[in-house]
Amino acid sequence: MSDSSLSALPASDRPDVAARLRDALLGASFTADGLLELLGAPAYAALARSETVPALRATRGDTPLEALVRLFLLQQPVPHARVAGVLPVDACLESGWLVRVGGNSGASGASAASAASAESGESGGSGDDLAATVDVRPYGGPGGEDWFIVSDLGCAVGGAGGIGNKDEGVVLGVGGASTTLAGITVRTPVASALDLGTGSGVQALHAAQHATRVTATDLNPRALHITALTLALSGAPAADLREGSLFEPLKNGETYDLIVSNPPFVISPGARLTYRDGGMGGDDLCRSIVQGAGERLNEGGFAQFLANWQHVEGEDWQDRLRSWVPRGCDAWIVQREVQDVTQYAELWLRDAGDHRGDAAEYQARYDAWLDEFEARKVKAVGFGWITLRKASAAVPSITVEEWSHPVEQPLGDTVRAHFERLDYLRARDDAALLEDHFRLVTEVVQEQIGLPGAEDPEHVVLRQHRGMRRATQVDTVGAGFAGVCDGSLSAGRILDAIAQLMGEDPVLLRDRTPAQIRLLVEQGFLEPAGEGAR
Repeated sequence: MSDSSLSALPASDRPDVAARLRDALLGASFTADGLLELLGAPAYAALARSETVPALRATRGDTPLEALVRLFLLQQPVPHARVAGVLPVDACLESGWLVRVGGNSGASGASAASAASAESGESGGSGDDLAATVDVRPYGGPGGEDWFIVSDLGCAVGGAGGIGNKDEGVVLGVGGASTTLAGITVRTPVASALDLGTGSGVQALHAAQHATRVTATDLNPRALHITALTLALSGAPAADLREGSLFEPLKNGETYDLIVSNPPFVISPGARLTYRDGGMGGDDLCRSIVQGAGERLNEGGFAQFLANWQHVEGEDWQDRLRSWVPRGCDAWIVQREVQDVTQYAELWLRDAGDHRGDAAEYQARYDAWLDEFEARKVKAVGFGWITLRKASAAVPSITVEEWSHPVEQPLGDTVRAHFERLDYLRARDDAALLEDHFRLVTEVVQEQIGLPGAEDPEHVVLRQHRGMRRATQVDTVGAGFAGVCDGSLSAGRILDAIAQLMGEDPVLLRDRTPAQIRLLVEQGFLEPAGEGAR
């Protein structure tokens, strides 16, 4: 791996400097809330799209916070005198967080800052100016924590505008995929957690809040270095950092209560960028991670991943994913998006900034992607979430579904509750189910759909306003059953009453309704109301 175009990184063995820098950043309100207040919502949102002009315009003043935004997020050189009043400059220079911008510095970080300054029409480049060697982005934790994510220059966010550096070892900061995985992860206290392909350390940082021991692996040693910086600057405990691909750095028999991975899941011809291209054929990398997680999980433990998978001509994509699930694990797999191969190729060519380069080279790369897909008979690519739970059930539960509609993050509790409901249903036959009591979940509403003035609705829909925000169509019995579920009567007694009202045989109604009750419980519309119910 060549780091020729990447800046030298700050020292990762100086926790004292990281602590002093953290205190200074917090003291100047260099936080997620502080940035939002300073920049305003439009400029703050533009940063997430890799657009810096609105933020440059909003930081023309001389406050300490404006200086820090320019220094650490916008890669602008800032006069030494302005920085000295805010940061422990000597310590930051000595440990490599900052460099002097001058004709003799030769630092790639300073060069990048000077180039950015010239492009934006800013003055700078004197020997009295300072530049950052890494991006530092404020990041709000789920409990209101003020954290900081370190990444390579120009890579605090990735995507829309193309990454700021095309070196194969570049390390990105927080993107939409990172926050999605953090949001769906089950956050119960655990003894051990593993972050596979840690990158800038976002998932390891989250895990450190509820895991006694955190291990983070990455094929890229630069990523491990940056993860150490992210954890130190965020005031989090250090992780056990191990270099290597996927599960290779783990010892024989080493297992965990939680495994998370936002892996290099992009299905591409070759392994051009370490942070995104897996280097295996097709979706083999994602399959390898899922299949390998089973033997690394403790009983009851969760493994949660983001992944891409191929839609192959003549093959059911759901069957493809079911075949990935390791023995001894329940699984919940949700496909959130599908792109045809042309959309997919364009997305990741733009991610790398190829659309801004030589037109002939762009076309050649595009052609190579389509050649690869054609050879594999791939017609589309799916993206989504995969959750495994190690369970000792005789018959595993594997749910593969498509849900492209908006959801309410964080979803960690929703994911945990899904598997708890599976355990509940698996332990009850239909007779036991009809003896139990249920409640309609609080946030569920009923919608009746039909022509105006019609006596009866054509459809009755139950809709969630929290979590997955599911909607499901129910028949007259299902709607009536759900409507009176307040925990006071058993399911069987409710069905008997409905049978009497509708003039149906209660025995036949008891026979055919449990399947509908199971589905409503499984999808979170009904919850058990008896002892031990959530």
